[in-house]
Amino acid sequence: MRFSGQLKSWNAERAFGFIEPTDGGQEIFLHVSAVPTQLRPPKIGQRFTFEVELNREGKKRASNVGVERASLKRRQPRRDNPAPWSMASALAVPVFIAIYIALALTRGVSIWFAGAYAALSIICLVAYASDKSAALAGRWRWSEKSLLLLGLVGGWPGGLVAQQLLRHKSSKASFRSAFWVTVVANVAAFVVFHVYIKAALPLI
Repeated sequence: MRFSGQLKSWNAERAFGFIEPTDGGQEIFLHVSAVPTQLRPPKIGQRFTFEVELNREGKKRASNVGVERASLKRRQPRRDNPAPWSMASALAVPVFIAIYIALALTRGVSIWFAGAYAALSIICLVAYASDKSAALAGRWRWSEKSLLLLGLVGGWPGGLVAQQLLRHKSSKASFRSAFWVTVVANVAAFVVFHVYIKAALPLI
């Protein structure tokens, strides 16, 4: 069975790197010996097709590597289109706005929170856009931990919009699962602060 992916990193001195599969999941080890002579040295951002085999230690590595051409052209128009909106993706921001308004009316919410969420969302959206551009060009990329951290501190609305409109990180199951954990954690912290902690602050 053949897979496709993009070369995410390459160590020229040690002649190996890692491929990020198109469908997500564990990065696959790639040694220069598996790369056809005409494709050497491979470049970061280059797309390949490959098979997966196990080495002597039982770890996955790429084999029978080839360059991805026609399949990339066929998929490119779909990748540029917005990703389909799931119910959770479509309702997350409206539900949070409803929670925000309810707490603002009953508990009082500082205007600074609205400004912080807006600013962090813009920063998060720009980070996603920058990461996608860097991935296509083979430049330095944002780490997934950094993108998730931006979402956790309040930028998740912008991250969600970026995932859908830019079609970036929208199909990687492990990242999406971690992303939704940060959304729930952020909203829960927002509610707990205004319902419990804020009311107790004058007594501290």
